[in-house]
Amino acid sequence: MTLKLGVIGAGAIGQEHIRRCNNVLQGAKVVAVSDINVDGARAALQRLNIEAEVYADGHQVIKSPEVDAILVTSWDPTHEEFTLAAIAAGKPVFCEKPLALSAEGCRRVVDAEIQHGKRLVQVGFMRPYDAGYRALKKAIADGGIGEPLMLHCAHRNPSVPESYTTDMAITNTLIHELDVLRWLTNDDYKSVQVVFPRVTSKSHARLKDPQIVLFETQKGVRIDVEIFVNCAYGYDIQCEVVGETGIAKLPEPASVQLRSEAKLSTTILTDWKDRFIEAYDVELQAFINDVKAGELTGPSAWDGFAASVAADACLKAQQSGAIEPVEMPPRPALDRKSVV
Repeated sequence: MTLKLGVIGAGAIGQEHIRRCNNVLQGAKVVAVSDINVDGARAALQRLNIEAEVYADGHQVIKSPEVDAILVTSWDPTHEEFTLAAIAAGKPVFCEKPLALSAEGCRRVVDAEIQHGKRLVQVGFMRPYDAGYRALKKAIADGGIGEPLMLHCAHRNPSVPESYTTDMAITNTLIHELDVLRWLTNDDYKSVQVVFPRVTSKSHARLKDPQIVLFETQKGVRIDVEIFVNCAYGYDIQCEVVGETGIAKLPEPASVQLRSEAKLSTTILTDWKDRFIEAYDVELQAFINDVKAGELTGPSAWDGFAASVAADACLKAQQSGAIEPVEMPPRPALDRKSVV
């Protein structure tokens, strides 16, 4: 059986997902696409040599009897609306982050799914599908370093445009760590504080860069995450877990070690797409396989909600400078099978 997909939003990430679903992955094909720029969507499909129905409205994609499942890759403020519509239609939906623009919006999606009685939503957090993070989680689960006590992490970009502001360090950058660190530690956040070191000369007036975000989890684990989005030297993701009896560290991406001109060197990536491109493939293949099997196991609507609640606390901590609580309600029973 070939799973027939409808894609809402034919921008850069939408086009990438259309390409991989039709040309790279197994068991699915895109049969319908919508975008507010209909001509642009048709041109993209033509470039990709893919035939699909094109609509101006995402709701038409959801309602199409030809579509079995939905990918939401549209403008961020529309994610909640289309995800809720997919749930109402009883169709599985993969929604790129953010699930909604607020924790309240994410909670509405969670509640709609509970009302439906079955998991239908997967959120586009791809790091749990990265081979390095999976190896790190296995090292923790195998017990070789004992119980985790501390995590030292970094999320560094070579540069960002002037439209990138201080709050986006949380909502656009840290949001990935907010999800993957919960998954790594199997723990929820208890409190957060944000501190600002000296600002780099490569920043601009509306961006305090770098930032350090300090978490305490419910189990007492301490986590520090450095966010440095104008580091200049490359795209660099670090995660070190300090346990009772050892340390486990996220492996570096594969790179040729070069001995030349009296130097020993390896290349550092500069583009996030290159760092996680394989994870995107694994993530969407898992969604396709899970839909066909009748049970989703990837990052859930609840995971999207949890990340949003933590992000809201981080934003508050940016403004206050104080330690702010991260207040999560009990997890619903429907979601407890989220087991990436």
